[in-house]
Amino acid sequence: MRRGLFLPLILLFAVPLWAQEAANADAQLALVGMRLAELVERFGPPKAVFAARGNELWQDDVVFQYAEGDFYIFKDRVWQVRLPSARGISLGDPRAAAVLVLGGSAEDRGDYLLLSLPAKSWPLMFRVNFNSAGRVAAIYLYRSDY
Repeated sequence: MRRGLFLPLILLFAVPLWAQEAANADAQLALVGMRLAELVERFGPPKAVFAARGNELWQDDVVFQYAEGDFYIFKDRVWQVRLPSARGISLGDPRAAAVLVLGGSAEDRGDYLLLSLPAKSWPLMFRVNFNSAGRVAAIYLYRSDY
């Protein structure tokens, strides 16, 4: 009799959590492409603003730093977001956990994993970087056409 009650209880709690995670993932995808005015309207003034130097001069970005993540701006739009957690992965998680969460569709590039996401207005990539200890060091969501 206990087993008969256990499965419905699991489903009762797991389905809303899964739906919440899916809604959160969709909300994170919408961060890329936001206009600068939308970003400030949604999150307020950033706690810090700094320049991020790329390998080439044209790759320099202005970064708005919020508790929700670092937003990389090109012209008047967010093209990349560095997140503290996304898609069930958080900073500091072990590599094995990230591989398990992303599944077989993620490309293993050695010190990072790369996952192509379904495109809406532009192609999106999800990248998880690892440090030398094999822990998640950075999580990025970005337009791959930049």
